[in-house]
Amino acid sequence: MKKGIMVVLAVLGVLSMSVGVFSASQLLLATGGTAGTYYPLGGAIANIVNKRVPGISMSAQSTGASLENMRLINRGDVDLAIVQNDVAFQAYNGLEAFEGKPIKNFGVVASLYPEVVQFVVKADGPIKTWADIKGKKISVGAPGSGTEVNARQVLEAYGMSYDDIQEQYLSFAESANQFKDGQIDGFFVTGGVPNPGIVDVSTQHKIKILPVSQEKMKELADKYPFLAPTTIPANTYLNQTEATLTPAIMALIIAGNHMSEKEIYDITKVLFENGGDLAAAHAKGADVQLATALAGVATPLHPGAAKYFAEKGVK
Repeated sequence: MKKGIMVVLAVLGVLSMSVGVFSASQLLLATGGTAGTYYPLGGAIANIVNKRVPGISMSAQSTGASLENMRLINRGDVDLAIVQNDVAFQAYNGLEAFEGKPIKNFGVVASLYPEVVQFVVKADGPIKTWADIKGKKISVGAPGSGTEVNARQVLEAYGMSYDDIQEQYLSFAESANQFKDGQIDGFFVTGGVPNPGIVDVSTQHKIKILPVSQEKMKELADKYPFLAPTTIPANTYLNQTEATLTPAIMALIIAGNHMSEKEIYDITKVLFENGGDLAAAHAKGADVQLATALAGVATPLHPGAAKYFAEKGVK
């Protein structure tokens, strides 16, 4: 009898341990394509959260990036997402792709790093100026990506639209592969510098990042306040010999409003107090700094993030 009781207690103990294991919050972080920056950085963030925040199990999910991520957040299909600050602003205010359908059920966790609009062509190819892209096969980014939004903005500044090019909706990896094979003449990437896809291309071709003129840069900044001028240094990529003026925006991490204040407080804290693990895990992790945590944020913070930044005196 006593033995039977002990067996029952042992079984109950195992069951209670199992319940404890499976009671951890299972969170999804929407990122971007596997050849971009969002996916590996998101994976690094998830690993650190899993290691340092008890009761949370986070997974990074590859997606079509910013536009798709906003919709995933809106539907509750994911819990957190990395998005461009301009896309978050447009979503919140019902502009551009979100016209008449604003998305407000999210809060910003933090700014992560600057993202640079890069338009890649062959240095010895036919495209020397923006006017030369007319009629050419150009990848404008994956459908539903922030890259595609920025491509339209830059083309507009130069008096062009998709009517003037043969637009191809390709991910970073697809763009790199088709460019190497000569199937497209140029491609847009909005992402961290250096971008893995462009790094890959530069090992086989002498490339050029087509610059945006000072005049056009001012027009873009006047119309789209999120776009700020930045310079990509020469030799950032192999066989890229010229410094390039081009627009940049900020990458944000956002969370659905269904996430609790405590969960987001703990995640925000770990983002900025991870003992250097994030910088060691990914090059862009070094850019995640408390001093720039609110740079480019123009939509409401999640209450958990707001609480953490208030404690740290970040405004």
